[in-house]
Amino acid sequence: MSGLFDQFAKHREGILYLVYGAGTVLVSWATYAVFVRMGIDINISNILSWICAVSFAFVTNKWFVFRCRSLEKVVIAKELSSFFLFRIVTGIIAAVLFPILVHVGLDQSLFGVEALIARIAVSIIEIVLNYVASKFIVFRKKKENA
Repeated sequence: MSGLFDQFAKHREGILYLVYGAGTVLVSWATYAVFVRMGIDINISNILSWICAVSFAFVTNKWFVFRCRSLEKVVIAKELSSFFLFRIVTGIIAAVLFPILVHVGLDQSLFGVEALIARIAVSIIEIVLNYVASKFIVFRKKKENA
């Protein structure tokens, strides 16, 4: 059993990133459903649910995944703005990459869903880019002077 704990400790950051990423998807879907049920237009609901999901991702990534515990307003403002900026950038990359992947042949259906292979590939790329941006730019640890 201690081997399992050792493996978790070794890969804690990646595991937590994926766990909270799944939570982010649930927040997105749940808030979208709530907004739609409240009678809000689906396009506005989609935008609002994205804001809720990215906000959830910011808090969980900052606090639990990358353990950046600073509560200084300037630090939080910098982290929050760069986090949202990178999520917008990766969203644009995904929006551009999806039709390209479909065009080059990843338009296969899976489980009866057209072009799901392309969507999965884009999601994997998006997850990796978001992780790299969060780890090395948004929540990077400052090197202490020796």
